[in-house]
Amino acid sequence: MLLVVDVGNTNTVVGVFDLEGAEPSLKAHWRLETRKGRTADEYAATLHGLFQMSGIPWAMTAGMIATVVPPALFAVESFFKRHVGVTPLVVGPGLKTGMPVLVDNPREVGADRIVNAVAAYERFRRGCIIVDFGTATTFDLVTPKGEYAGGAIATGITTSADALYQAAAKLPRVELLRPASVIGRNTVASMQAGLFFGYVGLTDEIVTRMKAQVDYPVTVIATGGLAPLIAKDSRTIEHTDEMLTLTGLRLIYERNKG
Repeated sequence: MLLVVDVGNTNTVVGVFDLEGAEPSLKAHWRLETRKGRTADEYAATLHGLFQMSGIPWAMTAGMIATVVPPALFAVESFFKRHVGVTPLVVGPGLKTGMPVLVDNPREVGADRIVNAVAAYERFRRGCIIVDFGTATTFDLVTPKGEYAGGAIATGITTSADALYQAAAKLPRVELLRPASVIGRNTVASMQAGLFFGYVGLTDEIVTRMKAQVDYPVTVIATGGLAPLIAKDSRTIEHTDEMLTLTGLRLIYERNKG
């Protein structure tokens, strides 16, 4: 089995793939809080418990890591070596992704963005725009030839909600959901309206402008924990896939194994 770990700024997503059947299958996945100080032993203790709860044997034969939090990499690599018994592959320079990166400095592009692009292109085999709703909301363009062409980065919806709570003395922390109306009748409903409909509008505007700037059709796919919420009202999002990053990690592993 293949254990994949995607360390984001807010959450760390872990998935287990069974590669033995005719088609690889995702057996289980979990979302952990990202903590820069988490140790290899803490990863092991947490994941051992999750494996037991899911009835999955602790029998991994390979590992794959993507991270946008460099201080967390050492602990995750140590976890694999000490508690899994494998040396994991890490998305970065020198690893084959099968996707040319057509930007000024490819090293600047977050590993998760390349991984998402690989998975989206493998699924659709055409031009794609990938919208990832995470700590930042990212928009990434893939050409019909399977090239990463660049993108846009905006503040994430949760990050914006936290900023309002922290910067405005009288504004509370609110649950992120779709309000009944864009016209809020109280403070909480007003904040939810601004956050939700604001990000629907932001998403549609950036995607529309990206589409207008290229001369080929694109498929728009959204990922991240809040993707299903925003996609319901978006005019431009066509598909959602919360497991896009995990799938991309599995694909990159398969292109580099051995």
